[in-house]
Amino acid sequence: MGEVNIHPIVSPWGRFGLYTFFIDAEQPAIVDTGIASSPAEGMAPALAELGRRLEDVRWILLTHGHIDHIGGAHALWEATGRRAQVVIHEADAPLLRSRQAHVDDYLAGRGQYLNDPDGAAKVTAAADAVISGEMEPTLLVRGGETLSLGGGTEISVHSIPGHTPGSVAYVVEGQNSVFVGDAVQVHGAANGFPGYTDPDAYRDSLAYLRETIRPEKLYLGHPYRRADGTPYGVELDRDQAAEALRDSVDIEGGVRDAVHRCLCHGLLDTDSAYAPFTPVADELGYTGDPTLEPSPFFTTLHGYRTQFSHKYR
Repeated sequence: MGEVNIHPIVSPWGRFGLYTFFIDAEQPAIVDTGIASSPAEGMAPALAELGRRLEDVRWILLTHGHIDHIGGAHALWEATGRRAQVVIHEADAPLLRSRQAHVDDYLAGRGQYLNDPDGAAKVTAAADAVISGEMEPTLLVRGGETLSLGGGTEISVHSIPGHTPGSVAYVVEGQNSVFVGDAVQVHGAANGFPGYTDPDAYRDSLAYLRETIRPEKLYLGHPYRRADGTPYGVELDRDQAAEALRDSVDIEGGVRDAVHRCLCHGLLDTDSAYAPFTPVADELGYTGDPTLEPSPFFTTLHGYRTQFSHKYR
């Protein structure tokens, strides 16, 4: 069997570029669905150029539960006549089932630092606008499963938590093409800072991808950036994938060291936009706006703070 063709579909959304991927197998698959408008405005014309239609899709593979990855899932599922199987890790399934889960996630993490009295209302409005519908997934995964797309095309599922608890990698067996969504952050995307909720798991997952999976091709969820600010393309070859994984590990280590020193000295509430983590921003030279949603600066540092408190309480 020859290699299955993979077609990137790129949709702009505000400061972000949303990446969706079409796996042109006997049972076609879409990896990540963008936002509510993405199936009609992005996928449909792109598939038409390939001689395909939305209703041909038989698998909807979600790398994790954030709104810019699952927002179009319900609309795409409806366009397939509800015949596509919708796959997500069980830990992120609540984000597919409920818009309110996104608000709860905001309040439990970054919302504690943003000092925005309208923050929860803004997230509620965004979830209403961007998520095409709440839905029950048809297949929950934990990692370790193999999905058959027919014609000899098989996809293995790998748990790679860190960015979210239920982040997964989908690997096209035999050609080692790997879809990771937002699990490989390098220097971050539009906000210029890597975002993950569980630092220890993020580091372990990077090591797993680097040392065990070793992608021949790597597909990221957004145009994540190198140290000089230049973004990676939509498809990374083997050398670029190794570079992105190596740099992601190194960057996580630098953030970890800076946060550890900050937490050991104690957090200080000041008027700085980076408070209470101002020393971390200073040490890393981070000058981006930490309040821009989805605020990876506070999401990530809250994760370190939580793990630090558990280890040293």
